[in-house]
Amino acid sequence: VHPNVSQGCQGGCATCSDYNGCLSCKPRLFFVLERIGMKQIGVCLSSCPSGYYGTRYPDINKCAKCKADCDTCFTRNFCTKCKSGFYLYSGKCLEKCPDGLEANNHTMECTSIVHCEASEWSPWSPCTKKGKTCGFKRGNEVRVREIVQHPSARGNPCPATSESRKCIVQRKRCQKEGKGKKNREEKRKKSNKDESKETRQESKGRAARRQNREQRENNNKTQPKKRKDPNKEENLAPVDTAH
Repeated sequence: VHPNVSQGCQGGCATCSDYNGCLSCKPRLFFVLERIGMKQIGVCLSSCPSGYYGTRYPDINKCAKCKADCDTCFTRNFCTKCKSGFYLYSGKCLEKCPDGLEANNHTMECTSIVHCEASEWSPWSPCTKKGKTCGFKRGNEVRVREIVQHPSARGNPCPATSESRKCIVQRKRCQKEGKGKKNREEKRKKSNKDESKETRQESKGRAARRQNREQRENNNKTQPKKRKDPNKEENLAPVDTAH
C-alpha cells in the first residue's frame, strides 16, 4: 500500500500516513506496530507495552515481541515475568522448576528450597508434678527451643520444640497456702505478748518497790523517837575492890 505520507501527524509521530498510522517517531519514543483486525498500525510510545521489549538504534527506536511464554522481557532471550502457568528462572519461563529448586506460586518463580532451623535447647525446668515442686518423689522436667527459620514448601519440616523426661527429687512436704504466714504471725503475736507481759511485770515490781519505800518513809515520820531512861543502869564491867 502506498504510504501516502501526511503532514501534521498526531501522537508523537514524526511522519505518518492516513492508512498505516505512524511511519517514524519523534526522538526518544518507541515505534511499535499494533494489529487492528487484518492490518497493522504504527504508533509511537514512551515505553513498550506488555509482551514487548525496546531496542534503540541511531535512526529509530523499536519495540519487538517477547517470546510466547514471556509476559515482559528485557531482551528476547531474557524474560522478567512469565505468562500464567510458567515459572521464571534465570530469565527463562519454565513449566517445571529444575532439581534443587521449588515453584513459588505466589511470585511464579523458581526459588531455593529452605529447610527448617531451630535454636538450641533451653536448660531443663525444675522437676514438677501437677504444677507443684513438692509433695512427690517422681515428676517431670521440660526443656524448649524456638523455630528461627520456617521451611519452604519442599523444605525439611521443623522438629519438636519441647521435650519432657522423668525426674526424681528428694521428697518434701508442701506448706499449705497461708500456713507459713500464719505461723509467722502467731510467733510475732506471741513475742509481742511475752514482751508486754514482761514489761507489765517490771512496771508492777517498780510500783511495789516505790510503794514500800513510801510506806517506810511515812512510818518513820509518824513513829515517836525513843527517850533514854536515866534510871536505867548502864551495863558496866564490875570493879575489883579486893585491894
